[in-house]
Amino acid sequence: MTKPAPCPICDAAPQAAYRPFCSKRCADVDLGRWLKGAYAVPAVEAEPPEDVSPAQPAEQDFSN
Repeated sequence: MTKPAPCPICDAAPQAAYRPFCSKRCADVDLGRWLKGAYAVPAVEAEPPEDVSPAQPAEQDFSN
């Protein structure tokens, strides 16, 4: 049998009631990090393709 991974917050042995954490405190610390956005994946804006030009405004005829 493999040994369970340690608590991701403090590296202590996990407790069954709070897995994968060792205590309610470490579970709450992790929840706080999620709520503050500490675990957010940074977004990278995609660049437009080279062969597409920006939209041109339509020409209007005001000769009437």
